[in-house]
Amino acid sequence: MPRIVAVTLAILSIGSSLRALGEWLMNLGALGLFGISLLDSALVPLPGGPDIAVIAMSARNHAWMPLYAISAAIGSAIGCTLLYLIARRAGSAALKRVEPQRRERIENWLGRYDMLAVAVPAVLPPPFPFKPFVICAGVFKLKTSRFVAAILLGRVARFFIEGWLAVRFGEDAERIIRRHGVAVTIAVVLIFLIVLALRRYRSRLRESQPPA
Repeated sequence: MPRIVAVTLAILSIGSSLRALGEWLMNLGALGLFGISLLDSALVPLPGGPDIAVIAMSARNHAWMPLYAISAAIGSAIGCTLLYLIARRAGSAALKRVEPQRRERIENWLGRYDMLAVAVPAVLPPPFPFKPFVICAGVFKLKTSRFVAAILLGRVARFFIEGWLAVRFGEDAERIIRRHGVAVTIAVVLIFLIVLALRRYRSRLRESQPPA
């Protein structure tokens, strides 16, 4: 019994410390948002996380929304890259907590879609389980430059969507994302994929045309 009490008190203490750290970082503006995103992506989640922080800050200061979104995206990219490098070095040992079926699906997606297998999940809001994609990308050795580019692409899209919703609807954006976030982000991803497919089609069309 005393041991259970000690563990409970330790957990409460850690939670209180993380909450205090999150509040302190929130007061630092874009720099603090960078720190929140980095820690959250590197497996040190703070209460609320970067999504709530982006919405709250953007709702208060519309003009700074692009800076908040970019700061969060860069911090998240660095944090994810740290986790990716750890998984890359650890190898298959890093997959112990990833379900075998999910691991096989992600490995298949990485082999077929490369960057898109990371960029698309990076857009989806919580509670979508994104960390397994980062770990699998490291273990299965997706090229580092392509991994970083995919994370930046996905996170910039995600945080700009959240920032725009905050500018448009204020802090009600959090409620909108909880109710319709997946639908909104899927729509954005589909638009992105259509644009990408059109660009590739035009590029191939130009390459197939004989020189004048």
